[in-house]
Amino acid sequence: MLQIQENISLKPYNSFGIEVKAAYFAEIFTEEELTELFQNDLIKSQKLFVIGGGSNVLFTHDYEGLVIKISIKGVSAEIVDKRIMVTAGAGEVWNDFVQYCVTHGFAGIENLSLIPGTVGASPIQNIGAYGVELKDVFESCTAFDMETGNIKTFFYDDCHFGYRESIFKGALKGRYIITSVTFHLSAEAKINTSYGAIEAELLSKGIEKPDIADVSAAVSHIRVSKLPDPSTIGNAGSFFKNPVIEKYEFADIVAKHPDVVHYPSADDKIKLAAGWLIEQCGWKGKKVGNTGTWKNQALVLVNHGGATGMEVYDLSEQIIDSVKSTFGVTLEREVNIL
Repeated sequence: MLQIQENISLKPYNSFGIEVKAAYFAEIFTEEELTELFQNDLIKSQKLFVIGGGSNVLFTHDYEGLVIKISIKGVSAEIVDKRIMVTAGAGEVWNDFVQYCVTHGFAGIENLSLIPGTVGASPIQNIGAYGVELKDVFESCTAFDMETGNIKTFFYDDCHFGYRESIFKGALKGRYIITSVTFHLSAEAKINTSYGAIEAELLSKGIEKPDIADVSAAVSHIRVSKLPDPSTIGNAGSFFKNPVIEKYEFADIVAKHPDVVHYPSADDKIKLAAGWLIEQCGWKGKKVGNTGTWKNQALVLVNHGGATGMEVYDLSEQIIDSVKSTFGVTLEREVNIL
């Protein structure tokens, strides 16, 4: 049954562990509860913010409105034209869903193991890691239209996916709430170990012909070695996007910094490793007040305990200024700032 609570702490609902409050809070377990919520008169007078796992948001102050937490669960699978269509509720924990697929032999998302957050956030952000992006396996999603109260299905072409981008972050930002996502996976794995340290990790364990479980385990081990656990130290994973620049811009940078870490990107552009840029500016493992960057990965900003959202935001500003001054590149935050 739908409940709307007042003056609720959001500390348990954001992975940075920032202590802020929401004037109103509602946790949604079904599409029917969403419909009921949007028929409530309170909706008409409050600004709204939707969260899943709270792993991609930084609250800088109390939220004077209604926070809606999506906790719609459930996973189902069917075979369609030799492809495995797997549908998951938006509130499913992303890594739990990945492990469900790996256990059942559904290949395609094993490289996305241990990414924080929920299934519902995955197409919004077009999450990606180790050479794979959500768009590579996306079939469709259902979403609640906050203006009309209807449920709409979005297919691949509707979503306008880009690097950590989608229509849900662009033209349709703030209009739809994703309720489920369907992925096209396969029983025949195309193992991808070429990106990052996956191959080295597998070889260190003597695995020459990995299956998807091996790849998932390798990715998980790499991520754990680099990233802090949000249950012990507040963070939102990668705080900045890897900047994508033109080749002529890259030529200027590589002339001054020959060892710059980079990768090919779409449209004949170059992607730079934001973590490397930040580390070269001396930020890796640096502590500033109650916040800082993680000792093993400069791309991750952390709450050492008691940090406010503004402290974290101010640190991110300093890092952006530093990278801009050193490399002429402007970093863009991946985390949503409120």
